[in-house]
Amino acid sequence: MSGGNSLINLGDLAAPAKVLIEKISDAVGWVAKPYQIKRIATAEAEAEKIKALAQIEVSEIQGRGLIRMIQIEGKKQENIEQIIFKALNELNANAKPNEIENDWMANFFDKCETVSNGEMQCLWAKILAGEANKPGSFSKRTVNNIASFDKTEANLFTSLCRFGWMMGEMFPLIFNVKDEIYTRNGVSFGTLNHLEAIGLITFNDLAGYVQQKLPPNFYVLYYGTQVAISASENIKELKIGKVLLTKMGQELAPICGSIPVEGFIEYTKEQWKKQGIIF
Repeated sequence: MSGGNSLINLGDLAAPAKVLIEKISDAVGWVAKPYQIKRIATAEAEAEKIKALAQIEVSEIQGRGLIRMIQIEGKKQENIEQIIFKALNELNANAKPNEIENDWMANFFDKCETVSNGEMQCLWAKILAGEANKPGSFSKRTVNNIASFDKTEANLFTSLCRFGWMMGEMFPLIFNVKDEIYTRNGVSFGTLNHLEAIGLITFNDLAGYVQQKLPPNFYVLYYGTQVAISASENIKELKIGKVLLTKMGQELAPICGSIPVEGFIEYTKEQWKKQGIIF
């Protein structure tokens, strides 16, 4: 897609992609049936027509207003279609876009239409595809809140999720925020406070959090690496650091694009060994 003049041709796409386009069309009223989505070229042509009409039928300032409106709406349409293009590549073969609620879809595009940054468009595309792959994955509240995030905030969250272990759900294990393994990877007291302020985490720098009612033997995962843990009878809880993800954080963590931190498995084991955990 280049120059704003390409078309989305769906003839060769898999069925989930076609169904998603149909769903978008039904939910927000676009002419977007499986043949194609009209791109910005159409809007530009209409702008020229209105410009000509403005010179004849309306005042100069009204004409400028109409032209501005067409240009703004054209840019919104371009942003939306960029997001759709990116989302199509994220769909699973068993995606169920037909089960997305129309209200959710309409709200989604209302919130993302002004997003022009490429990285943020990728995030929005993953949300759309994620909802199509598993309807109900992203709440409207999450969509509404992410609309106010900027690229820097998204990157801060990605940095935090690099420390995430899976124990049923994701837990970013932040034991001592001053330790070098965190500071050299973009996590600090200030960043955690900010992520809490925007609703992605809860941060307790004093007492921290624990996982209670431990089984004698269990597994935890760090980016696919399985670690076996044994807890003696006198150990009833596992320290899981000073950060918990909120519901919104849990929804966004799987799509944030984080990668593992070298040496973090060893660092975490050392923290748990101090508690008497056996590996």
